Amino acid sequence: MFERKPIQELTKDLRANTSAGLTEVEAAARLQEYGKNALAEEKPKSSAQMFLEQLNEPLIFVLFVAAGVSMLLREFGDTIIIMAVILLNSIVGVIQEGKAQKALDALKKLTSPSALVKREGQTYEIPSEELVPGDLVILEAGRQIPADLRLISSASLKIEESALTGESHPIEKDSGFLAVKELPLGDRRNMAYMSTNIVYGRGSGLVTATGMHTEIGRIAGMISRAHNEPTPLQKRLADLGKLLSIVAVFLCVALFGIAILQHRNVFDMLLTAISLAVAAVPEGLPAIVTIVLALSVSRMVKVHTIVRRLPSVETLGAVSIVCSDKTGTLTQNKMTVVRSFVNLEFHTTEELDDEKYRYLVEGLVLCSDATVEDSRRIGDPTELALVELGIKCHKSKPVLEHRMPRINELPFDSSRKMMTTMHRSLGTTVSYTKGAPDVILERCTHILLHGKTVPLTAGHRKEILSAMNHMSADALRVLALSMRRDSTSLVEKGMTFVGLVGMMDPVRPEVYGAVQQFRHASVRTVMITGDHVNTAYAIARDIGIADHPKQCIEGAELDKIPEAELPSKIKNITVFARVSSEHKVRIVKAFKSLGNIVAMTGDGVNDAPSLKTADIGIAMGMNGTDVAKNASDLILTDDNFATIEKAISEGRGIYENIKKSILFLLSSNFGEIITMFLSILIGLPSPLKASHILWINLITDSLPALALGVDENDKKLLMSRPPRNPKENLFAHGGLFCTLFYGTLIALISLVAFMTIPYAYLQANHAEFTMTNIMTVLAVPELLARAQTYAFTVLGLSQLFHAIGMRNVEESVFKIGLFNNKLMILSFVLGFLLQFSVTEIPTLVTMFGTAKLSHGEWGRLLCLASLPLWAHEIMLIPTYLTVRKKHSADDQNGSGESHVGNLFSQN
Repeated sequence: MFERKPIQELTKDLRANTSAGLTEVEAAARLQEYGKNALAEEKPKSSAQMFLEQLNEPLIFVLFVAAGVSMLLREFGDTIIIMAVILLNSIVGVIQEGKAQKALDALKKLTSPSALVKREGQTYEIPSEELVPGDLVILEAGRQIPADLRLISSASLKIEESALTGESHPIEKDSGFLAVKELPLGDRRNMAYMSTNIVYGRGSGLVTATGMHTEIGRIAGMISRAHNEPTPLQKRLADLGKLLSIVAVFLCVALFGIAILQHRNVFDMLLTAISLAVAAVPEGLPAIVTIVLALSVSRMVKVHTIVRRLPSVETLGAVSIVCSDKTGTLTQNKMTVVRSFVNLEFHTTEELDDEKYRYLVEGLVLCSDATVEDSRRIGDPTELALVELGIKCHKSKPVLEHRMPRINELPFDSSRKMMTTMHRSLGTTVSYTKGAPDVILERCTHILLHGKTVPLTAGHRKEILSAMNHMSADALRVLALSMRRDSTSLVEKGMTFVGLVGMMDPVRPEVYGAVQQFRHASVRTVMITGDHVNTAYAIARDIGIADHPKQCIEGAELDKIPEAELPSKIKNITVFARVSSEHKVRIVKAFKSLGNIVAMTGDGVNDAPSLKTADIGIAMGMNGTDVAKNASDLILTDDNFATIEKAISEGRGIYENIKKSILFLLSSNFGEIITMFLSILIGLPSPLKASHILWINLITDSLPALALGVDENDKKLLMSRPPRNPKENLFAHGGLFCTLFYGTLIALISLVAFMTIPYAYLQANHAEFTMTNIMTVLAVPELLARAQTYAFTVLGLSQLFHAIGMRNVEESVFKIGLFNNKLMILSFVLGFLLQFSVTEIPTLVTMFGTAKLSHGEWGRLLCLASLPLWAHEIMLIPTYLTVRKKHSADDQNGSGESHVGNLFSQN
């Protein structure tokens, strides 16, 4: 609004004085009225509050119940383990909390600590937090803008606003400019905004807003209002927790009811029912998920990615859209000369390293105020690009200035659109003028062609204008250079045209391949930038994000689209230009409403709200602001866009592993439930004691599940698939069939093992295998103990074999490598030894009520327990036959493509 008001009207509205400034009395009164020029502080949560919030999860509630039941059963070891799991998850959650507060703290650091202000006709340097609306602020190169200002004077004033607007080069400000309509921040040439930096010139302005009313203050408010949504995995685990709670309650009630109907011992069956309910809940699951995510964090550090929020690692696997800021993310945020037009010919930068182009390169380097010393780059980005061109062409500025010292100059002026410097050279003088091509060309009468000065003809002018238009169409920033020899004074007419150079903020080399990889993985790349639409489209077309201008839209057009219509309107848009922080948030929310999981990259202050709103916020670690980093979930330490592709690949692998662990745990626990439920339903004695169930959970719910969680995946195969639907549950793509099939198989072989003892006894005594006879045999304590030992052993060992098969339900374990997951081998061996100990160590035999087994018995039980692994291999036979048949057809057709189907997903 202030950009549309004439200075006289603005002065009246602000009750300001453009010559003497406010009085101290008035400034003090306004400070009381408006408050300090600082960002509002949000009361941070206490550690206790954050800790309690971590406990507010359905699965955690179930674990509390499981811990209580374990205490009732006097299984204190299980109680300690479950409580340790809850504590671990809560501590990790607390550490990850508080991103909004950190972002606000970083925003405060960006505010200028002091400001030059004019009050009562005197200029003072005061703390910026004491500024009030109406204050007259003096602006100088190198200072930071201390508040939002309406400029009242400007002299070659340039302000770098990329952190706030996304502009890739400093904005030339003009106090005389007056907007006639609402404009984006980057186009408000008569305004200056808090936290931006003055890189050139000087000026003054009236404070129009302070503190939370500034543009950066609004961003701070947007960050604090944004809330972290649960990740897809967190939502699925919450759903699973509710389901398991229902199952546990149902089992308790059903088994207890059956026990009463069958006139069993009520107390014993109550303990069994509660034990089985506890078994239905894989208490190791939250710990497994946390450990898998934590281990993945250390792996991601190796690919230059720092994870700030643990669950976000898995969310990467579901990302379907990557919204990327242009400046500093897709591009290098460094203006570079990429093309030139000299001797009426186009040339690359490399070709300019030749003595015949010396006048163009020397003139551009000498006619600039920028300096480059080692890693220090000081000056306007455009002039820095010219100095670095000289370095590439072996023409160092210090060496040139020593040989051709500057003796006079006319600084750049926005009205002239030129800059001229005069140099002494070999007893004479030469002046160079650089600036807008059309302005320079009008003042030229000659042209330098192959070292000779010749009159500038209409044909020459036509070729130069055509070249200028050609470079502008490619979104290059074009500068012209001219010269005059033997001048006694600075004259900007009658000059000799030397050439043109085209500059741009170049695309990072790795971006091209990354965008192609994303497309291969069915992940869309969307550019969101504060830059002009032509510049944005040219870069988007170059890297393969857009191929038609209709895929581009500007912020002004977005403002006209109602919120409800926005998702459908932008569905096919891939380039958003001239957008503000609010636009970025709207865009991210619109894409999310279409069912996408959205990753947002950025490095500036203006990116922070959208980074926090996105499912995954990705900040640049090297050139990103602290605000962007603290609002993000991930930080790329190498600022490499291609690193995101590696992170997404890692995320997909993590989800696959966590899903494998969950399905393994659920199918194993389902096997325990079916074993108990079926035997009790048909009137048999309980095949397992309560202690047996808890022991099996101890050896199978920990290391084997963790081994699956850290298993290696085929990353190439993972990145050839589309991202998963964020709404898909853990039982999708054959997961439910896998759980039911293996759970039922484990239950059946456990019951077979249980029935082996009565069957063998009846066979030995030539008695019929009837229910009455079975019950008679199992009424003998020694025989029941041995039958339970058989069931106990097979149930435990079968789950260990099952874990090996669950590594990959699409491939044979012998093909993927039986021994390349060392943790799986360790968990199998350790699990076997623990199971072996409860039948062979006298103390444990007494404690668990088991029977010692012979070598022959162990051999038979191991064969029976290995059936889940052999079932896995047998079920892959139809898949291999299909693949072989397809290979044969491909060979006949000359195609080498192959495909491995998923038997589970076919079911």
